[in-house]
Amino acid sequence: MTRYAAEFTKAHPQIAVKVTWVPGDYGSKLNASLLTDGAPDVFEIGDFSQALARRGQLAPLDDVYGAAKAEFSQGNLDYVTVDGKLYGVKMIDDVMMLYYRKSVLAKAGITPPASFDALVAAAKALTSKSGKGLFVGNDGIGDMPSLAVLSNGGQLVADGTVAYGSPQAVEAVTALKRLTDDQSLLLGFTTDWWDPSALVQGVVPMQWCGLWAMPAIKTAQGDDFGVLPWPAFKAGGSPVVRVGGWTSCVNAKGKNVDAAKSFVKWLWVEQSALQKDWSESYGFHVPPRRPVVEAADKLTQGQAKETVELAAKYGKSNPNTWDSEISTPFAAAAKKILTGQGDAAQLLADAAKQAQTALDKQRS
Repeated sequence: MTRYAAEFTKAHPQIAVKVTWVPGDYGSKLNASLLTDGAPDVFEIGDFSQALARRGQLAPLDDVYGAAKAEFSQGNLDYVTVDGKLYGVKMIDDVMMLYYRKSVLAKAGITPPASFDALVAAAKALTSKSGKGLFVGNDGIGDMPSLAVLSNGGQLVADGTVAYGSPQAVEAVTALKRLTDDQSLLLGFTTDWWDPSALVQGVVPMQWCGLWAMPAIKTAQGDDFGVLPWPAFKAGGSPVVRVGGWTSCVNAKGKNVDAAKSFVKWLWVEQSALQKDWSESYGFHVPPRRPVVEAADKLTQGQAKETVELAAKYGKSNPNTWDSEISTPFAAAAKKILTGQGDAAQLLADAAKQAQTALDKQRS
């Protein structure tokens, strides 16, 4: 990023860019900084929040996109849209999906699961005294509740309403208990789901993880792995891959808004080569702009290409209202459901009611 900033200043001598890299708890430090006069003019956020825009913290960036707007997926545009305006430019897409060991499933006579029932059956069949069939996180929950809802045609938040108390949500989240009851899930591993060690070390044959882990998996397993979306819950549902990533935003309260917007436009809209470099050279990610993806050699072959195609077809991002006050009640209810503590419909209804209060406050 320091190199990019220097290249920008070379092209725009009237604008100097100072890069501050923040280690540790970046989110907390950023939020604290935004309450002061020393807040950065441009900053990155991992989970875009429309609350920042509603508080007047973010500058609208519609004019930054220009004709390149058509090159971004609708999902990425929706993610940064608040009341019809665009308040960020996606820098990278982080795609999360199911990895599986081809040889292990083939030896067990198991076809890569294309439905939730098939996933449950595969995880159970691949579980033995020496190991479990599936790793989704050390808590045995991970992203499963939200994936379940989306894969059954439900939504988490829709049009200002918390929607995870719907019948589709109740049905799908309740069904996750089958994996818990079968004791098919790996729990308490030395690293969590975002690290591929459980799959790489042969502890499990199936793991929910991200594209960033693919180089390490390929180094360890060669081509003996495949990628899948979280399967459709049932007929009429849809497979799901989660799309996260980072977004570049401009501080509306900063002293250099126009210069900051120039930098964001130059780097994340105009500089295809640097966008490709950012995604391929420092981790492994998908550039949000389609022409850059098509030019990224590492993403045009093998399992990486399959992942890009899955994201384009089934990719879902968390709602831009999905902060801790909205997501935590859902996660707490899901944990109780998976461990048999209470009525699923009531638990999700209560969680949705609690979250709706927070959402109404967030949107006010």
